[in-house]
Amino acid sequence: MNFSEAFKLSSLLCKFSPDGKYLAACVQYRVVVRDVSTLQVLQLYTCLDQIQHIEWSADSLFILCAMYKRGLVQVWSLEQPEWHCRIDEGSAGLAASCWSPDGRHILNTTEFHLRITVWSLCTKSVSYIKYPKACQQGISFTRDGRYMALAERRDCRDHVSVFVCSDWQLLRHFDADTQDLAGIEWAPNGCVLAVWDTCLEYKMLLYSLDGRLLSVFCAYEWSLGIKSVAWSPSSQFLAVGSYDGKVRVLNHVTWKAITEFEHPTNINNPKIPILRGGAGLSRLQVVYKEAEKSPQQALDHPAFPPCRAAAGLSSPESKYEIASVPVSLQMLKPAADRANPKIGIGALAFSPDSYFLATRNDNVPNAVWIWDVRKLRLFAVLEQLRPVRSFHWDPQQPRLAICTGGSKVYLWSPAGCVSVQVPGEGDFQVLSLCWHLHGGSLALLSKDHFCLCFLDSVEVGTAGGQRGDHT
Repeated sequence: MNFSEAFKLSSLLCKFSPDGKYLAACVQYRVVVRDVSTLQVLQLYTCLDQIQHIEWSADSLFILCAMYKRGLVQVWSLEQPEWHCRIDEGSAGLAASCWSPDGRHILNTTEFHLRITVWSLCTKSVSYIKYPKACQQGISFTRDGRYMALAERRDCRDHVSVFVCSDWQLLRHFDADTQDLAGIEWAPNGCVLAVWDTCLEYKMLLYSLDGRLLSVFCAYEWSLGIKSVAWSPSSQFLAVGSYDGKVRVLNHVTWKAITEFEHPTNINNPKIPILRGGAGLSRLQVVYKEAEKSPQQALDHPAFPPCRAAAGLSSPESKYEIASVPVSLQMLKPAADRANPKIGIGALAFSPDSYFLATRNDNVPNAVWIWDVRKLRLFAVLEQLRPVRSFHWDPQQPRLAICTGGSKVYLWSPAGCVSVQVPGEGDFQVLSLCWHLHGGSLALLSKDHFCLCFLDSVEVGTAGGQRGDHT
């Protein structure tokens, strides 16, 4: 495992291009485009103000830069550096901006969600879509790029419109049976649209492409409801995380829950009732606890040879140890008098092969739970020393990268897990991370810098290469 030098960064704006060839990073009002293999600067673009959002077009030929405070969007071309496009929303303001799947149209949402403006880079034509709803996730494109679903609010009722992305003609329009729609998301195969209600009511609705209501799922009533949603890449499962600390997995045949994944804080014996719904008892495979290495251990067993000077590290190295039961996970007591309480399943994600599901229970902030979807059982728990900020799966294999805001990055695979210190002068606090398309490298993002972490072919295959540290 090797690390690049650190490069400057602003607002955690760093993204790989969809084709994996380029890496764009923002430094205040500039966009620096680098070659991924050499990290040499290919292009440097200067915008009119500080950038709040960047996004690659699907074909990796254009970069969108949004400056929400100025109501501006600037678009840059990699093939023709002298060409650029400027879109000014004027007094309407700008709340969000994104590419259409074809990479030739830009969708700008005005302030107060008054409308969505569709700008064409080819014909310079403009289209308007009225009544977009201000919600958690109000726009969703099918993976093949043919259709867009839009959540709308008109006449005090929720609606969903389906548009054809090639000409932006309305294909279907139907009422959504929700009190206050919170989000929509297409299944990866584009056949089913998931629509979920406000967190004040547990309701998940499944619609077909032509607007037919396929099923309604409600796990309970009179309590806080859905908090997070994730489709499996195979489109066979829909994981629904809720404020009661459980994940319910719906199947694509009956749209009923095939199991519930609970997240107990106390693990007293190897067999605990993790699953319900006919699966019986589940055997817990392993609980990994992060522990700080003693200075002598760090000298005797260096984690990886650093490629940058490792002097001046302010945080000690750590390792994973296999915990023996009983295990008590650190629990956070939420403030009852504050909005958005830190409870429930705040994050969940399927592995690219749909074999594993990673979850985080927000009132157990230091733990990541990994479930075996094929056998419907708990596979592993990773308890960190600090609260987990984010985790992301390798796009090519079941390998999970985790960051906690410290100077380490954590990798898990079915073979094991490892804690890796990010080398360099000072304390590089990893606040976020993203995988390269081919899974061979990671971009690690801190407040003011980013670096790349390169994984060898041997280390790629065995994330548990530090197995000696697990015992």
